[in-house]
Amino acid sequence: MDAMIAAAARLLASGDVLGALKRVALRDDGPGLALRGIAMAQLGDLVRARALLKLAARAFAPQEAVARARCVVAEAEIALVSRDLGWPAESLAQARAVLEAHGDRLNAAHACHLEVRRLLLTGHLDQAELRLAELEPSRLAPPLRSAYELVRAGIAIRRLHTATARAALWRAEHAARAAGIGSLAAEVESVSQLLQMPAARLIARGEERFLLLEEVEALFASAALVVDACRYTVRKGNIQVSLATRPILFVLLRALAENWPGAVSRQALIARAFRGKQADESHRVRLRVELGRLRGQIRAFAQVRATAEGFVLTLQQAHEVVILAPPVEERHGRVLALLADGESWSSSALAMALGTSPRTVQRALDELAAAGKVQGFGRGPARRWTLPSVPGFPSTLLLPGPPSNG
Repeated sequence: MDAMIAAAARLLASGDVLGALKRVALRDDGPGLALRGIAMAQLGDLVRARALLKLAARAFAPQEAVARARCVVAEAEIALVSRDLGWPAESLAQARAVLEAHGDRLNAAHACHLEVRRLLLTGHLDQAELRLAELEPSRLAPPLRSAYELVRAGIAIRRLHTATARAALWRAEHAARAAGIGSLAAEVESVSQLLQMPAARLIARGEERFLLLEEVEALFASAALVVDACRYTVRKGNIQVSLATRPILFVLLRALAENWPGAVSRQALIARAFRGKQADESHRVRLRVELGRLRGQIRAFAQVRATAEGFVLTLQQAHEVVILAPPVEERHGRVLALLADGESWSSSALAMALGTSPRTVQRALDELAAAGKVQGFGRGPARRWTLPSVPGFPSTLLLPGPPSNG
């Protein structure tokens, strides 16, 4: 590595992006293009960054396998930051294998970290934990160690293990300080703020209030029967039943829970579940069928009994029925929740993260755009969607260092 490339790499690793660019702005060799690509990524020009990294990978000679693999890892990170979840994950796995075979443990660990972030983003928590266990944090450089702890915190937050999340964020903060990178410290701070913000609403006996994440964790550990409108499940303690694929059953259960311990009229249940203005015999027959299915799903927790007024929820062992709802409920709320991370998403990436069809997501985006709640830019496959006001936080993925031979 020549002196100019080495100096640019050191500046880039320390967070001085403009200083690094001054030294490689006119370079068109592999190392120069790679450093420029990473610098442009840190400045936020992800399209230009990906183009430069592709050029860099082609500029390296075939025998420079390690340098080419590092370019692939950097491109994978940019794809993840730009929410291009269709980027071929097998390319990252191949690059990681090359780096491990040549003893580049730092960048191999970073490749593993990216694989974990993608699994976390798409909701595969078990796989993410298994892959993360392959890394030894004590051997990581401070920037990557901070990123590692952020991932651990992200998994813990999704599993509602708030004490574990706080401990991971504390370690992430100390690693970020050791790295001396301001944007990384800001990222840790932004994730830490999630624990201080309302995570859900508790609805019980006609009253509601906001809950922090640790309060949600305590609620799940209580003796209450929780109708979870965030995940479309019903649970008591460690036992839960998912109704995510049975929306009508969940609507009926929520209506019964909202009126517990009182009964709900047949007309009201029909109006909620089937949107029927007047209950005819066909509606009543269908209601009996769906309530029979609901009884089978929740028999471990409660029963649905007929009364003169309609139907009532009776508990097996729980002492209370509560509803856990998102802080703000509205149509297409799950799409808005993903866009709230401040990144630009493609409709296909949103569909992958939500586990639904691209066409369904596109219809939701069109409705939200017409209402002024989201905005799109670009055309065709390059079209991306964001919220109108994007928070000023840096990317959750900080490129840890330049592709170099050192």
